[in-house]
Amino acid sequence: MSGFWRSVTRRSVWLGVPAVAMLLCLAPAAPAGQAGATRESSIRAPLASSSLLLDVAARDGLLVAVGERGHVIVSGDTGQSWRQAEVPTRALLTGVYMLDARLGWAVGHDEVILRTRDGGLTWERVHYAPEHEKPLLDVWFADARTGLAVGAYGGLLATSDGGDTWTPGTVHGDDDFHLNQIAAAADGTLFLAAEAGHLYRSDDKGATWQPLPSPYDGSFFGVLPRPDGSLLAFGLRGHLYRSQDGGRSWTPIETGTEETLTSALDLGSVRFVVAGMGGTLLWSDAAGTAVRKQDLPDRKAIVALAPGATGTLLLVGEGGVRHVEIPR
Repeated sequence: MSGFWRSVTRRSVWLGVPAVAMLLCLAPAAPAGQAGATRESSIRAPLASSSLLLDVAARDGLLVAVGERGHVIVSGDTGQSWRQAEVPTRALLTGVYMLDARLGWAVGHDEVILRTRDGGLTWERVHYAPEHEKPLLDVWFADARTGLAVGAYGGLLATSDGGDTWTPGTVHGDDDFHLNQIAAAADGTLFLAAEAGHLYRSDDKGATWQPLPSPYDGSFFGVLPRPDGSLLAFGLRGHLYRSQDGGRSWTPIETGTEETLTSALDLGSVRFVVAGMGGTLLWSDAAGTAVRKQDLPDRKAIVALAPGATGTLLLVGEGGVRHVEIPR
């Protein structure tokens, strides 16, 4: 483990939050005095595609990845080459969502929300509230006007004007669990993966949320709605579960690892892949009911996934952007 990960892990333990927060919530923010600068812009870096990246969005042939120091990189050739964008923040960026190949949003530390109208090449800051001390961790939009951003300590913001204004909301009563990821099923149902074993579902585009029965008490870092109507939920210590009834009940999937799982992606048909810390990849079988573990030699954390060139998978995380072949 690098010195960076060791230092952030210690900070996570000291604050009493899940260790994976070192990737999403408690990694270093911009130095004091920088985050509030009116003319602040992201750090220009020739090797930005090799820096710490925490999320990636794929849409209509476009890839947009975000990460440390306000880095946003864009690719139009399935990740073979990358261009760094102009970004008005140096905050750690933790989530990105592209509605199409031009319109998208990114979120991060200091409760910052950014918007692009040109495919990720330039960005404007549409929300910023460092005084709240609630990093945002993920963002999702139903259309060009209606969207949600979620984050630490139960943080939820909603917009109905494309991100020009944001209204605070709540998920469930006084719950203040970290909301790590928001995911949408094909039928519009929304799911939230949260800490301390909490999962939530919304059938009205996020206006109201219902807690789901949880199969364990550890944190979840993602939910993957599948084309066949099933769900995957994954989190700490290699825990992976499958639901066939909208999250009302769960069946464990044996993973053979205790690495924290952070991301999942459909591979077509019934196959999927789950990724996590320590360079761990879990490839499903042809039936989509069991997984085979692969540990990448560099052991670098994988935080997000996207389709690469034909037959390849794009990995985003501690090592920046990498590619691996999809096994047959």
